[in-house]
Amino acid sequence: MGNGDIRVRGLAARAGGWSARHRWAAVGIWVLFVVLAMGLGSAAGRVDVKDSDQLKGETHTAARIVEDAGIDEPASETVLIQARGGDLKATDAEFRDAVEAVVRAVEGTGRVTEVTSPYETKTISKDGRSALVQFDMRGESDTAGERVEPVLKAVEGVQQDHESLRIEEIGGASMMKTFDDAFGDDFKKAEYSAVPVAFGILLIAFGALVAALLPLALAVTAIMATMGLMGVVSHVMAMSETANSVMLLVGMAVGVDYCLFYLRREREEREAGRDAQTALRIAAATSGRAIVVSGVTVCVAMAGMLFTGLAEFEAMGLASLMVVAVAMVGSVTVLPALLSLLGERVEKGRLPFLRRRKRSGGTQDSRFWTAVLRRVLAKPVVAVVVAAGALLAVTAPALGMKTQQLTLDQEFGDSLPIVQTYNRLNDAFPGGSEPAEVIVKAHDINAPEVKSALADFRERAISSGASRGPVEIKLHDAKNVAFVYVPLVGGSDQDKAGASLDLLRDEVRPATLGKVDGLEAPITGQVAGSKDFNDQLAGAVVPVFAFVVVFAFVLMLLSFRSLTIAVTSIVLNLLSVGAAYGILVAVFQHGWGASLVGAEGVGAIITWLPLFLFVILFGLSMDYHVFVVSRIREARLRGLATKDAIRHGVVTTAGVVTSAAVIMVAVFAIFGTLSMQSMKQMGVGLAAAVLIDATIIRGVLLPAVMALLGERNWYLPKWLHRLPDLTHDETPQAVAAPAARDDEGEPLKV
Repeated sequence: MGNGDIRVRGLAARAGGWSARHRWAAVGIWVLFVVLAMGLGSAAGRVDVKDSDQLKGETHTAARIVEDAGIDEPASETVLIQARGGDLKATDAEFRDAVEAVVRAVEGTGRVTEVTSPYETKTISKDGRSALVQFDMRGESDTAGERVEPVLKAVEGVQQDHESLRIEEIGGASMMKTFDDAFGDDFKKAEYSAVPVAFGILLIAFGALVAALLPLALAVTAIMATMGLMGVVSHVMAMSETANSVMLLVGMAVGVDYCLFYLRREREEREAGRDAQTALRIAAATSGRAIVVSGVTVCVAMAGMLFTGLAEFEAMGLASLMVVAVAMVGSVTVLPALLSLLGERVEKGRLPFLRRRKRSGGTQDSRFWTAVLRRVLAKPVVAVVVAAGALLAVTAPALGMKTQQLTLDQEFGDSLPIVQTYNRLNDAFPGGSEPAEVIVKAHDINAPEVKSALADFRERAISSGASRGPVEIKLHDAKNVAFVYVPLVGGSDQDKAGASLDLLRDEVRPATLGKVDGLEAPITGQVAGSKDFNDQLAGAVVPVFAFVVVFAFVLMLLSFRSLTIAVTSIVLNLLSVGAAYGILVAVFQHGWGASLVGAEGVGAIITWLPLFLFVILFGLSMDYHVFVVSRIREARLRGLATKDAIRHGVVTTAGVVTSAAVIMVAVFAIFGTLSMQSMKQMGVGLAAAVLIDATIIRGVLLPAVMALLGERNWYLPKWLHRLPDLTHDETPQAVAAPAARDDEGEPLKV
């Protein structure tokens, strides 16, 4: 039997074999799939998550009332007029002149409506040195930022005429414009730079232009197809812009990883002297199978986000799951076809200054990891104690993790003038920039008992200490809805503002609005939304963690038929995630070394990040784990001793794992350079976790733990032998070599 005639078993091997034999058909089907997916997505359009579906609880109820009533809330703007110093007060003639000038200027633009003077609404600070002119932008609130510039210029003109006063505008429209101008290109730059950065690293890793382009081609086409599928699926489960960004991140990471695993193994087998057909079969049976196991595990982890009940998380989870599934299918189908078509031409465009070292057998060696492994395997106990101790020390700060929605100054710092305006407004009018909103729905909003309840609510909101006022009531008579705006005591201090919100919800509302039969009065707003989000997310943490961990454990158990491997996989992944949490808390909550990553300590981690990181990292870390352990098991099957199998598995995979990790770290680190603190937190957290996972976990802890366990690595209780057999496909080496045996001479069942 020639080496080209040896057959291997398994789904991945059969898929790769079919694609290699029908290469043009496989490539054509993939291209057709991508084109059809994009076409269907474009034709179907995309449905994005509605405000009313973002959260459950009172925030959801309030959004539903507004939506059902057909009320389009305009973008509200505020002009802060404040004495710069001295004894100037709002009652002085100069101050009054400035207020009147602001009112005339903004009305003169023709872009605003409902302009109110502070002397009418009593929006004058307690010390009498600050006052607010308030108005609404005409037109839809979503596009108000595009129309606010003439208003901003009008206010600037008044400021130039009154130098003794500080006259500044802030609101939904002005913030939208400011952030679009300052950060609008941030995401695009990050997304566009991810591809060339990944390509540069792949070019160094492979040393050949064509080989470097293949992983990118797979990742980009998988992302394109998924974008189309997201449009179709959005009619069943709404999507979002955030889901787009997360899908791109995950798609780039796994698409490149899977192709790297496959291409490196095929190259290795050809260098070992095998013909192209056999090399492809071996790559399909080994790396192809590892890709399938890893892909399914990542999909399961991403599916954990569907259990949060949060529309944004569900969209991110489904989008990530789809792109991983598409990349996985592409890796085991079209990739073998392309490699078969290209043959030796995959080495075209070789860079002359990049030479790869080979060792006997054709596999690439790694001096660094060989040296590390020599020390780790010589003293595995020391390696486990030192590495695990270091990671636990890094994890320790996570015990004091504080999560919250970041306020404007936390998110953007004080580099922007509008953030400084936000702080000054909150100092003069605590909670005035982000008031609680009570959405009152009644059978007759003008009924005497309703009007009396609204008046009582306004009075008690202030007398209870929840607000210092002024409490504004805006009636929509035709819809029988009233909006009540309550500035919360605490302002931008989320803890204090949260306590004020609880006072409104638990005491003030029941004693006033709660006494009117048939009246609904959910309380929403930025603080309420943050609290409702936190409460719902807290309730989802345990189910999501349990789902991801249990299913990952089962998949590892079935894929390796080893209870030991399944348990150690979970423990090592949890340790990696814990270390990432610790780094996040140390850098962004406490500010330790924050300047090194261009960030600052903001005292908290954004609410959604810990659960998001857990799901993403638990999934992605399985890429490396499955790939490395599969190679170790393969070597053990060929008869190598456990320590030799560990050394072989780690050293021969070091190159591809390092290349994949460098790409992931580089792509994630790009997001760490964005201006928003939340994006910095996500980028740094992901990059740090991947770096830890690919080095300390896979290069030190995994081999040390497996060396200590020895043959117990392959332990499976007899009562579990009836489980489905999804173990590694045999390679020609395993078929040709004598069966591996244990110390008693019995055939080894790994």
